[in-house]
Amino acid sequence: MAPTFFLFMRRMRAPLLALVIAYALAIFGLVLIPGTDGDGNAYRMDFFHALYFVSYMATTIGFGEIPHDFNGGQRLWVLFTIYSTVVVWLYAIGTLITLFQDPGFRRAMTHNRFARRVRGMREGFYLVCGYGETGSALVRTLTEQGQHAVVVELEQERVDLLRMESLPDFVPALCADAARPASLRSAGLEHPLCLGVAALTNVNEVNLKIAITSKLLHPASKVICRADSKDVEKNMASFGTDFIIDPFDTFALHLSIAYQTPCLYVLQQWLAGAERQRFSDPVYPPREGRWVICGFGRFGKAVWQRLHAEGLEIVVVEANPGATGAPGGGLVEGRGTEAETLEEASIRGAKGLVAGTDDDANNLSIIMTARELNPRLFVVARQNLSENQAIIEAVKADMVMHPSLIIANKISTLLATPMLDEFFSLARYQSEEWACELVSRIVAVAADRPPDVWELWLEPDYAFAMAAALRQGRRITIGDLLRDPRNRETALPCIVLFLFSEEGRTLLPDLERALHPQDRLLLCGRDESHNAMRWTLMNEHALYYVATGESKPLSWIWAWLFGKH
Repeated sequence: MAPTFFLFMRRMRAPLLALVIAYALAIFGLVLIPGTDGDGNAYRMDFFHALYFVSYMATTIGFGEIPHDFNGGQRLWVLFTIYSTVVVWLYAIGTLITLFQDPGFRRAMTHNRFARRVRGMREGFYLVCGYGETGSALVRTLTEQGQHAVVVELEQERVDLLRMESLPDFVPALCADAARPASLRSAGLEHPLCLGVAALTNVNEVNLKIAITSKLLHPASKVICRADSKDVEKNMASFGTDFIIDPFDTFALHLSIAYQTPCLYVLQQWLAGAERQRFSDPVYPPREGRWVICGFGRFGKAVWQRLHAEGLEIVVVEANPGATGAPGGGLVEGRGTEAETLEEASIRGAKGLVAGTDDDANNLSIIMTARELNPRLFVVARQNLSENQAIIEAVKADMVMHPSLIIANKISTLLATPMLDEFFSLARYQSEEWACELVSRIVAVAADRPPDVWELWLEPDYAFAMAAALRQGRRITIGDLLRDPRNRETALPCIVLFLFSEEGRTLLPDLERALHPQDRLLLCGRDESHNAMRWTLMNEHALYYVATGESKPLSWIWAWLFGKH
């Protein structure tokens, strides 16, 4: 409140002083001017009655003359007092109205309300710096998952846009420079419930400063940064930034996975990608033949490196090779939107096309022109703006690279289910047959609904009954955990994807494997199986039933009756 109070007192100092002087003169005048009571005796009004009379007279209420009717001298002084106090009140009220319209004062009031709301938060939250394409996608994903977020954005227009969004949860937002430590502290960086910081601005240097500030002021929080420069990534990694995400390298890795193991790519889209809301068919990038890459910026270079590592023939189409650099293979100078340029790149004999410029209109033009020359192309399209979603979908590209959505999905996965990212890092070393078999199992379990993904920690806060049983030395297997607590002969519709234990990390662990107190599991399946499993984890009677097949009596009366039976 200090800055707001300072601004208020500085602007209202003269009006308040004028009010004090006007009231003081009016009161002293009434006290000093002698009056006459009803019997004709002289008297002087005391300070209390003078203050009382001036208080209601100056506000034009007017309750009459007290304690007796005034004489001519008193009424003359009251007449002067009425006009003087009214003028002073108009001056004070006008100054107050002007103060509340002052942009600086309004910003200070908004800042105080924001800081007070953040200090009053009683649940864990994530601090999102930057509410552009990536930040808005991440905030929506977090709130839809039941998590809380706080936003710091430099542009007021984007803050206003956030306030108009129909999000599941209210998101406090502050218009400020996230590169300033004071802004981050006001946004709750040092709050004990701040779980992590996501630096998602479009400026690498700003993201770098946010990461440094976060690690210095709140080392325990996770710091996730967006970076599209190798030098900035190395700098961020040097002081312990937890996760550094480059959307172009991430998509290039996805393309490589689709090239090598299409089923694993489908699995990644189902569980952690943009297609998580629906089942999608596998994509099969051509394993041989020529690829044409239009645009050799950051995205084009990342894709070129992945395809070049696969030993494919690549032709690059770039309008300004002097600025972007030239690849090691074929190069055609041009934008790729003209048929002549694509013909020069031998588009008719190509198998794949990457429309990867930083302009959505040019990418659409490249795709439409190329398909007229070669309708059988495998097309990869880059989408730069979310507002172009409809026209990008209309072009029906085989794969779409949307940087903001890729980063948002990656961060939400790291925050909500970090074991899922570790699962995929191990699954990349598995065979295509292994991935296809897992896809078939998930389809059989989830039926026509998208699978839900969750982590399970065998700790008292998350699994009270299970943790107590394991500490007592009881043997409970993964298969027991997957039994329905209402009918143990029925398996819950879910799959254990990953097990992290003291013995190591295991993909698709065996159902006969015994659980231990420090184990962590990653599961996927229907949402109702998650709810049923909570019952088993927290209720000792349900756990006893799924483990032994017997119903444990609830009290000594039921135990006696059970023994009689």
